[in-house]
Amino acid sequence: MTFSDEDIYQAVQHHLPTVNEYVQSHGGAIRLLGTKDGKIYIELTGACHGCSMSLMTTKMVVQKKLRELIHPELEVINVDGTPENELPETVYTEEVYEPEEEVEEVSVWDKVKNIFHKENIEEKE
Repeated sequence: MTFSDEDIYQAVQHHLPTVNEYVQSHGGAIRLLGTKDGKIYIELTGACHGCSMSLMTTKMVVQKKLRELIHPELEVINVDGTPENELPETVYTEEVYEPEEEVEEVSVWDKVKNIFHKENIEEKE
């Protein structure tokens, strides 16, 4: 790959709102942390942070779409606190893309539980 870290970062930053639409539909967001050697470092936030499906979201949604839009050899890494997914000390970064709207930190499962709990209370009354 002959693109600089800065080129890749700017391309990702440009396309991130499009890729972020899917993640936002599930109550989460993508935060771009930086790029280094063709690798894009992100953090999934909101309901997606710590979700058991975050690896699938990273590889099958975010990485797949960025490969289509930018370059087929890009690798996306979700910096999730595990040793194999750490943010290197030196990455290219600029101003971080933040979604315009604040994302409520409530998981989908909590929303479902609240709906059923509310229905059970209404039935008893």
